[in-house]
Parts: sequence; C-alpha cells; structure tokens
Amino acid sequence: MLTLLLIFLLVSNALTVRRDKSILFSRIVIKTFLLASFIAYNNIHIKALESGIGIYGGLFNVTTITQSFNIFMLLVSATILSITAFFPRKVYVEKHSSFYGILSNTLLYNKNIISNKTGKQFRIIEYSLIIVFIIYGGIFLISTADIVSVFLSIELQSYGLYILSTIYRDSEPATASGLTYFLLGGLSSCFILLGSALLYVNTGTTNLDNIYVITSINEINNFSNSMYLFQPHYFHISLIIMAVGFLFKVSAAPFHFWSPDVYDGIPTIVTTFVAIMAKISIFIFFLELVYYTEYNYLSFSWKNIFILSSLFSLIIGSVLGLTQSRIKRLFAYSTISHVGFILLALSINTSESIQAFIFYILQYTISNLNAFIILISIGFSLYLYTYKEEKEEIKAKLIDAENSPIQLISQIKGYFYINPFIAISLAITLFSFVGIPPIIGFFSKQMILSAALDNGYVFMSLVAILTSVVGAGYYLNLIKQIFFYDNDYEINSAINKLNITGYLSSDFNKELKKITFTSNNIILSSSLSISISVITLLLLLFIYIPEEWFDIVSILTLALFTR
Repeated sequence: MLTLLLIFLLVSNALTVRRDKSILFSRIVIKTFLLASFIAYNNIHIKALESGIGIYGGLFNVTTITQSFNIFMLLVSATILSITAFFPRKVYVEKHSSFYGILSNTLLYNKNIISNKTGKQFRIIEYSLIIVFIIYGGIFLISTADIVSVFLSIELQSYGLYILSTIYRDSEPATASGLTYFLLGGLSSCFILLGSALLYVNTGTTNLDNIYVITSINEINNFSNSMYLFQPHYFHISLIIMAVGFLFKVSAAPFHFWSPDVYDGIPTIVTTFVAIMAKISIFIFFLELVYYTEYNYLSFSWKNIFILSSLFSLIIGSVLGLTQSRIKRLFAYSTISHVGFILLALSINTSESIQAFIFYILQYTISNLNAFIILISIGFSLYLYTYKEEKEEIKAKLIDAENSPIQLISQIKGYFYINPFIAISLAITLFSFVGIPPIIGFFSKQMILSAALDNGYVFMSLVAILTSVVGAGYYLNLIKQIFFYDNDYEINSAINKLNITGYLSSDFNKELKKITFTSNNIILSSSLSISISVITLLLLLFIYIPEEWFDIVSILTLALFTR
C-alpha cells in the first residue's frame, strides 16, 4: 500500500500545476495510512509471527512487535496529517446545524478570509510525499535485520526530516534550523556508518541475527578460547559508536544541543512531526538490539552509554527548561527529559522494564501529539483577536509569526478566558508530563521507577524523582500563565462588528438562501477539536481502562522474551 501510494504521489506531484491540491493529497495519504494499518493489524494474527518471519533474504524481520508499532506509527502520522488535511476554522450556525441540516445543506461563504484557505500549509504539495518517505524509513528501521539496511533505513528517514524542516522555503528561521539539522544529522550518520563498519570488520557479517548468534556463543566459557577471532571489547566499542549516532538523532543528552534551536525555528506543524516520529522507530530498533546483545561474559557492556545518557538527559532536560521563554524550546527540553526516562528503562533490560519502556513510548507519543496540536489550535483560535497594545518588543521576538503564531510563553497568558476547553486540555496534558495521578503520565513514570528500584538502580531512581520535581516547575508555570493571569488580547473591532454573508444550498431545493453570521459563529474545525478531545480523554480516563493498555504492553513484551 505504501509503495503504491509513493508512486501515485510522485506522479501526481510531477504532473499537477495547482499547488492548492495539497489538502487533497493529505486526505488521500490519511486514508491509505488507515488502510495500511488495518492490513498490518490483520497480519498480527499470522501464527508464524510468534517467532518472526525473515523477508527479502533476511534483510528484514516481521514480528508481532514490528507490526504493532507499524500500526502505531501509521495512526499517529494520520493524526498529524489531519492538521493539513482540513481547514483550521469553520462557520457554525446553530439553527442550521442539526443532524438533518448538516446532511442536506451546504453553507457557501468566503473560505479565504475565515478558513485560512490560502495558508502556506495548504500550498505545499510535497508535504505529504515527504511524510510518506519518512514513514517508509521508520517502518524499515523497526523491521531491519542487517547493518546495511539499518543505515539505509535511518538515512531514508533522516533525509525526509531534513527536507521537511526546510519545506517552508520563504521562512528564514526554518531554512537556518533545517540546515543546522542537516549538518549535525550528517555528522551523526558518520558515527552510525563508522560503528557499522567496525562491527562488520569485527564479526565478518552484516546480518544482525548472525551477530546475535556470535555473542550468544561467546557467553559460553567452553567456546571462548576457540573464538580467538572475535574480540568482544572491540564489539562493544563498535556498538557504542553506533549508539552515539542514534542518540544524536533522538536528541538525548549530551548530544541534544541541536534540538531546541531546530524545534523553535521550524514551523509548528512541522515540529509536531519531527519531535514525535523521529524517535519511535529508533527506540524500537534499540529495544531489539539491546535485548539480543545481553550477556555477562564481558567486563563492561556497551549499554552503559544509555545509563550515562539517561543521567545527563534527566538533569539537562529539567534544569535548562526552567530558563526558557519560548514555548517550543521548552517542549524540546521536556522531550530530552522524557528521553532520559526511556533510556533508563531500556538499559535495565528486564521483563518489567521493557513493559515500562513500551508503555512510556506510547504515552509520551500521545501526550506530545496532544500538546503540539493544542499549540497549533491556539494559534488558529486567536484569529479574531489583537493585542490590547501594539508591543514592539513582542513583534521583534516573533520572527516567523505567519508559520508559528504561538512562540512565546507569554502569548498563552490568560488563554483560559478565551477558550476554556482548549486551556483545560492543555493543562491535563501538562499534568501528564509532570506525572500527576491519575493521569497516564504518572503510571508510566511509576513503572520505570519501580523497575529501576527492583534492579538496584537506586541512584538513577533518586535522580529521576528529583528531576521530575524540578521539571514540574516549568510545566506548572505554564498552567499558572494560562489560568491565573489576564491575557493581552482583545476582540478585533473591525472583525467583531462585521456581518458576514453566506448562502445555504439545499440538496433538495436548488435555490440559495441568504444568511448572515458574525464572528461568534467562527470556531475551530472539527478535525482539530475531535483530535484534541479524543487524545485528552485517553490521557485523563486511563484509570478506567488500564487493563487494555497493560495487556497490549504485556503481550508485546512476552512476544520479545519468548522468541
């Protein structure tokens, strides 16, 4: 399905002359992602997946874990694409909005001035094509079983992310951030390639299954003398160098320095995809790599780099976030802190910690997705408002206001009095980041801390708890800004007094009925409001449906440990 979609989009982009067709491409990609996720779900029930299937000469493995996360990535990508597949605002007239009225009538009005029909996100026809390439690379990386396919998959994903970051051609901050991302991402790819080359020189094979067999045989003392060609310390150095390259791409400290600048510079719609989808595939690849190279024969383990990176990520992500005034830079440091928790669970590598690892990735992705969609929605909802006073210092700081209308924390001050529903949804998401019960973020952190304490990681547990308390400071500051301050906005008098004319077209009666509506009838589109509502309810009502979540995580963990 994805290959056919890729061919279709390539041909369509080459032949089309209307750039405003981008919204249709996004809708087609969403439908294809949903169909592809259904196909992947149907394949989970194949009995052979219990032990996995090698395809393309052993380059890729298809297992229960790979299929499950393929579904997850496709569904999350479809949700992100819904931002550009529908216009952000619509007209709601209660008298004509009954169920029958919606089905039988069509409201015709000037969508250009209300729905942002000419917005830049609706005029970039390559946007959905590049996202398909990124998903392609991510799916391959999750299933990869060969060093060569590892490098090709991560580069296919990374190149798409570089281009996506600079896709707003007339945005200077986006171009600068994308160039930074490209140069430093190329450096990390060099580490991955060097580690892969050393791994091949050391083991004599590029197939990961063969490498796993060699490490397993080396664990047996009786065979250690006969395997004189295999240098285990050299093997660990190879994996450490490769891990540094991947940690760079997931913005784990101390390789994080590029992410705050990139997140802040690129448009918010693009940041949503870069901040979430770039990490899922790499962490799942790490999961299998860590699990299958687990043995105690050596004096040190390459996984120690995960412990160090986790320690730095927890401290840096929490402390540096306290000094931020720009909201996307704050989210970048928040992401670094969450990466620290994920790496801590990964480095423990027990059944309990793997369950916590998978569960944390699920909740982190959903929470982050909701936070960015809400941030985008806040920007669209301020269409009717202007600043009470024209503040030159604010204008100077908003470098690219057209593509990222909300950039400063001060811009969401008092937003509760503008749209209380979105404000409460954002508060619930931030409480999930903090880890306040009974929201889902609390249980994910609890699972990781429990696994760490059970396996003797007392110091790391203390650091994780303390940094969570410190990190709660900047989350609670956001909530204080939203709920306990007056906002700097007022209704735009020119728009508020405007009576807009529309025409109601009936499917049964061909005559057009003239109606008028005011600015009070302009609201956020259903795609944004439904996405925010569903994700917020998932975060808030987890306590009522925990069995389903934990059953999924337990099954995936058992599928890994029984292979």
